[in-house]
Amino acid sequence: MDDYRRIADRIAQDITGGRLRPGQRLPPQRVFARRHGMAPSTAGRVYAELVRRGLVVGEVGRGTFVRATDPDGQPGHTLAEAAANAVPVNLELNYPSAEGQSELLAPALASLLRPEELGRALQPAAAAGSPAAREAVAALLAQVGLRPAPGRVLFAGNARQAIAATLASLVRPGGRVGVEPLTYPLVKEIAVRLGITLVPLAVDDEGPLPDSVAAVHLGAPLSALYLQPTLHNPTSRTVSAGRLEQLAGVVHRLGIPVVEDRIWSFLDPGGTPPLAALAPGHVHLVDGLSKRVAPGLTVGFTVVPQERTEAVGRAIRSGGWSAAGFALEAATRWIGDGTVDRLVAAKRRDARRRQRLAARELAGFVVRSDPAAYFAWWELPAPWRADTFTAAARAHGIAVTPGTAFSVDPSRTPDAVRLGLGSVPERELGRALRVLARVARGGPGAGTG
Repeated sequence: MDDYRRIADRIAQDITGGRLRPGQRLPPQRVFARRHGMAPSTAGRVYAELVRRGLVVGEVGRGTFVRATDPDGQPGHTLAEAAANAVPVNLELNYPSAEGQSELLAPALASLLRPEELGRALQPAAAAGSPAAREAVAALLAQVGLRPAPGRVLFAGNARQAIAATLASLVRPGGRVGVEPLTYPLVKEIAVRLGITLVPLAVDDEGPLPDSVAAVHLGAPLSALYLQPTLHNPTSRTVSAGRLEQLAGVVHRLGIPVVEDRIWSFLDPGGTPPLAALAPGHVHLVDGLSKRVAPGLTVGFTVVPQERTEAVGRAIRSGGWSAAGFALEAATRWIGDGTVDRLVAAKRRDARRRQRLAARELAGFVVRSDPAAYFAWWELPAPWRADTFTAAARAHGIAVTPGTAFSVDPSRTPDAVRLGLGSVPERELGRALRVLARVARGGPGAGTG
């Protein structure tokens, strides 16, 4: 084993053993090299190895800091969707449930349980689904400013799989994908598995800067863009109509394919039209039912340019990402009989109530959100860091997602956390937010009492 890895192993043991605590700053690399009698380049390799293992985070101009770890000694969560039973109050998970949801969903399934219907529903589903499913999804998406041809709709097991399949069809291993500097954590994981490099784009309050897209692409060609224009996760930002038109122009001019993630767009019916409506020949729109309906029986779908249906369909099949026949049939019925519309209306009201609750309990802090969103981006007060606050929250039985989970550039990690507002009962959410506010005001040295 290389010497630098043995040294990294020793530091890793100090971190997992608690001798180096979350948020503690490691010495500058030149100081570390001098103390250990090694070349500065070797010290750099030690620190890079610790970053690779997820044990520390390096920040430009600030230094290298120990990341928080879970109780089993493993690095803190890197994905927004954590295990449901990880802590008593989980504000990482974000699967909203409307009051009376099960009662709304059950009637459409009654006839599906008849033997002849059930036998058909239990057959394997093709990527193209069924004519009824394509018509249903095309009608569903028409409510958000787009009227896709049913023949352009393809299906996957969920929206994450639809994203993975679409990217796999567009980008070869080693390819580059432009993304917002804070992006959906599972896209980072998908990129690793597909051998794709994510390249952060410059953004402002209106969204990604078109000039940045052009500059990055001209520097080294991008194979695609992955964007969340509506209710961006985690910041809740919605790209302005003017900026969308500018982005569509750049996409047209440079011929860059786009994967547009609209999984949360159902919460904002009055928002801007999808990018797919402005650049239909370039945009692959991805959506699904996990947030609209429920995570346990869901379907993802992607609307692709007509000439791309076969390529994306092959990626869905080869990746094993096809939708389950039963789920696809249930989804078709729920869309067709108005159940999804009723759930969406209920969840829009619920999200706005929860946002008002968060605004009240976190008054005085810097919290970025949208009145329609089911999450909030909390920019922590100094001297809190995202990992140390996450650890302090966990000590109080509350899970939040640190900003490091969303950051594409590991050297530029925000001192912020995302709060998922949708998965816990409203009263429990209020209590958790009050506890978090008290922890934030107390500071890192206040203990866990």
